[in-house]
Amino acid sequence: MTLTPHATDGADPVNHEPHSALTFLRSGRTRILLAYVVLLAVSLGVAGVLVRTVLVASVGDRVEAELRQEVEELQRLVDGNDPRTGEPFDGDVRAIFDTFFRRNVAADDEGLYGLVDGAPYVTGEQPPVDLTADPAFVERVSALTAPARGDLVTPAGTAEYLAVPLSVSGASGRPEVRGVFVVAEFPDDRFDRVDDTMVRIGFALLLVLALASAGAYAIAGRLLAPLRRTIDTARTIHEDDLSARVPVSGDDEIAGLARAFNAMLDRVEEAVTAQRDFVSDAGHELRTPLTIARGHLELLTDDPADRAETVALVLDELDRMARLVQDLLLLSRSEQPDFLELVPVDVDDLVPVVFAKATALADRRWIYDGDVSAVVHADSQRLTQALLQLAQNAVQHTRPGDLIAVGATSRDGEVLLWVRDEGDGVAEVDRERIFQRFARSTSQPRGLDGHGLGLAIVDAIVTGHGGRIELDTELGRGSTFRLVLPVDGSSRAGLHEGPLTRAS
Repeated sequence: MTLTPHATDGADPVNHEPHSALTFLRSGRTRILLAYVVLLAVSLGVAGVLVRTVLVASVGDRVEAELRQEVEELQRLVDGNDPRTGEPFDGDVRAIFDTFFRRNVAADDEGLYGLVDGAPYVTGEQPPVDLTADPAFVERVSALTAPARGDLVTPAGTAEYLAVPLSVSGASGRPEVRGVFVVAEFPDDRFDRVDDTMVRIGFALLLVLALASAGAYAIAGRLLAPLRRTIDTARTIHEDDLSARVPVSGDDEIAGLARAFNAMLDRVEEAVTAQRDFVSDAGHELRTPLTIARGHLELLTDDPADRAETVALVLDELDRMARLVQDLLLLSRSEQPDFLELVPVDVDDLVPVVFAKATALADRRWIYDGDVSAVVHADSQRLTQALLQLAQNAVQHTRPGDLIAVGATSRDGEVLLWVRDEGDGVAEVDRERIFQRFARSTSQPRGLDGHGLGLAIVDAIVTGHGGRIELDTELGRGSTFRLVLPVDGSSRAGLHEGPLTRAS
């Protein structure tokens, strides 16, 4: 007699519905929170689906194991001896069933059934449903010649069963099916418990989601606080007060944004302050000649000599205002892209021309220090203007017969154009400020011909060429102003053997 169980495994897949798209909300904090909530909800939902899939698969595996266990116990009994006689059962199906059902007590959700010669023979104690009461089921399993695994809808729910035929040797020596053993599991209660467990897990996950969302909302608020402070600071800034700054803490990207915003405010404040000072200084410089001209015109008499003197004075003040306006326009243009017309310029052609023009400025001991054969990409007219302005500045700080030199050289891929003198020199406190607009040396009296824009113009021209100004000075011993420009082309020669001197 043989008994062969049928092996089955597998679990039903579970589908997961994707979340719908979020609607657009204006608040950045709310949108960050909603994105976090959706991501967390999807993650928890997927985790819940996976947990339920595992639990359902576990129930299915448990049902399969219990079906196999009952069949294996029957198989061991079939292969053994009748405990009443100590002899093999020798094909006595009824004796096998009697012994098995006497020894085995089915679980509450399990049913054990025995059929002999196509008719119900024995049923385990109180099965959830008596499957042998269904003639169609009895007829189907009685006709089996091999183990069959299946399911059946019953009043107690779906029954998962395993039917195994018991064969004995017939008169012809061929095996004949004399009985069928059926073990059935009713797992609906287990699946219901899985669903109840998932409901409790779902409530727990919702609680976790709510707590995590509250925490995320608070964290998002703290992370976005610098942005709100930046907005509040931006709203408080106006033209009359640019001193407000955003408090910065930390080293993350938002802190970097706050620092960049503060740096921008620093630049804006500097620009506005410079513009305000510029307008104030320009107004002051223009107001003085206007006041002088108006005062003399108001005191004008019919005397021809007085008239001539007043007209000459007014014209001189108008000329001074015209020069000031021209310088202001030049400084304004220095910030425009078309301020310079750059072309290759030979330094050894430029310096002698500048020197020749400078010697006509005043009675000084003019010295030509020499030039360097190099090419710079520059605006020759603007460079001439800068060097002549430096020469004029040297004239104003020297006396007749004092030395003023003009020259050029090269150094480390740069060309240096200079004007040096043996005049008053520049005080240490004035080294930086004299290049600012309307700035004058504190050690020199204010003259009528100077309005403090000359060196600012020089600085603007040199900066436009991508260069810089170097100043070597000592009070009472003179100054050397160098225009340092990048070279466009290779240097071809050095200084002349010795300085050339020309008397003006």
